[in-house]
Parts: sequence; C-alpha cells; structure tokens
Amino acid sequence: MKHCYYKFLVFLSIVFFGFDVQAQVAAIDPGFVQTGTGVNNTVNTHAVQPDNKVIIGGSFTTYNGVSRNRIARLKADGTLDETFIVGTGFDAAIYDLAIQSDGKIIVVGNFDTYNGVTNLNNIVRLNSDGSLDPSFSIGNGLSATSYSVALQSDGKIVVGGRFTNYNGTLRNRIVRLNSDGSNDNTFSPSSGFNNTVYSVAVQSDGKILVGGSFTTVNGQTSNRIARLNSNGTTDTGFGIGTGFNSTVNSIALQSTGKIVVGGAFTLCNGITSGYIARLNATGLIDTASFESGTGFSSTINSIAIQSDDKILATGSFTTFNGS
Repeated sequence: MKHCYYKFLVFLSIVFFGFDVQAQVAAIDPGFVQTGTGVNNTVNTHAVQPDNKVIIGGSFTTYNGVSRNRIARLKADGTLDETFIVGTGFDAAIYDLAIQSDGKIIVVGNFDTYNGVTNLNNIVRLNSDGSLDPSFSIGNGLSATSYSVALQSDGKIVVGGRFTNYNGTLRNRIVRLNSDGSNDNTFSPSSGFNNTVYSVAVQSDGKILVGGSFTTVNGQTSNRIARLNSNGTTDTGFGIGTGFNSTVNSIALQSTGKIVVGGAFTLCNGITSGYIARLNATGLIDTASFESGTGFSSTINSIAIQSDDKILATGSFTTFNGS
C-alpha cells in the first residue's frame, strides 16, 4: 500500500500506527460504514482517489456479497461504488495499482484477462469508470507476475516483479514504460535483477529504489535492495554494505529523504533489525535517530508514510519492541 491519510483502511491482519505506541489510539472510523461481509479474500493493495474514493485490488471475488473479481471501488463511506463498472473483472490476483494524475489506473498482478479481454499479461490501464483503456498499448506485456508499480512525475511507469521480458524485450524483473505503454528505451537496466522485485519507489530526483529477494543487480552483489539512476544504471553511490539477510517487501520514502524498509529480514548490513530499518539517503542504516528496539515479531508486508512522516506498517507480526 503506497497511500496513507489521516483516516486509515485496515485490510491486513495488523496495522501499526506510528512509533508512538503509548500515544497513538487506533479506532475504526465510524464514517466508514462497511456493512455486510466485506471482501471474501485477500486485499493486496489499495489507492485513494482525490475524491476519497478507494480502489482495492487483490484475490477477492465479492464485496458485501456483490461480484467484484479482484478489483472494486468504494465510496468514501465504504459502500460499493456502482459507477465503477468492472464487468467480469480479472481472472487472477492483483498485487499493486497506482492512480495517475488524470484518474486512470495502472494495475499489475498475475492476471491474463479483464472483463473478457484476454492476453493482457499482467498489466493493464483502466479508465476512471473501470473500462479498459485501449490507448495503453502493451503488446505481449510482461512475461510473468508483476508485484509493484510506481509512477514518475513525468508520467512514466516503473514496474517490478518476477518477469524477464516486456513485449519481447529483455527486462529482468524491472521495466519502465512510457505513458502510452511502450517500452522506455532510455531506461536500460542491463542484466537487471537475478530474482524477484517486490517493491519499487521513485525518489524526487528520479532515482529508483528497488527491493525484493534478489542478490545481484547488473551482475554486482546487491542483497535485496538497490538504487538505480534514472537511466537504469546502478547507483554506485548507494552504499548498502552487505544489505539485508532476507526479502525486502516494501520501501517508502519520508519527506526528509530517508528510506523506510520492511520485510522478512532480521539484519541490515550486519546490524540487527527486527523486520524494519531506516536508511539514510546514502544507503547507510540510520541507527542514530531511528530506534525500533527489538522491532517486530514477524514479517512486514507493507510500509506507508503519513504526511507527518509517521510510519504505518502491516504484516503478520503480533508485537513491536515487546508490546
């Protein structure tokens, strides 16, 4: 989940509201009236529109008993938005989505079909009413599952996942697309990543942070995290040392430029980190001003940052720093 606001949607098992454990009070928003049964399976991602409508994506097939295959839009009060027409929806899971400034929606996952249209190969763009955007020309699309999508300020689209090519062009686990869906040939990640990318985040300077289960990027050791320059080359100034000892699931940026990372890891550059760490802009772990104690008791699946830079974390954990 890449979007966060002062009222929160709770879709995963646990939500941690900032690091002021004693001061924060988490309460269900009474203005969000999710009557009925909600979703019947996992929600993997959500995004909030400027009008506070919420688009959710995942593995579910119904919302409050109404058929909605893997995608739905909710009104600000939690009721189903019937004006978002998805038809038969997606045939398999959505893992991430992002809303463009024009209201169109980029969706990625492991699907092939949307509302009866086939050969979509793990990425589509929808119009704001839920219809398929035919101007988004993906050709043969992605060769395997995509897990993450991020939008640049110039309208280009960064996608990470398990795939090894896009529309017949070699792109190992990361690709950047032009706004029309064509491959951006100015972005050349060379040999790319040797294993799955689970998270991509675009910095304000155009550099791209990448997290996942990989151990090399462009043939060089880079354990589970890397930063690319805007042209796709490896940013050698990002000094992560030995990196992470297990998968990075989520990366989020604070307004200060510091980088919050969550995942299945317990070490960051040899330093004990209980499934969460914060890095300085140079890649070094921030131990001076980020004190998470023993951290979380288990994996973090997603990180999001509030406007006040407090951190939201979701995952399979049941304790944080002993609480």
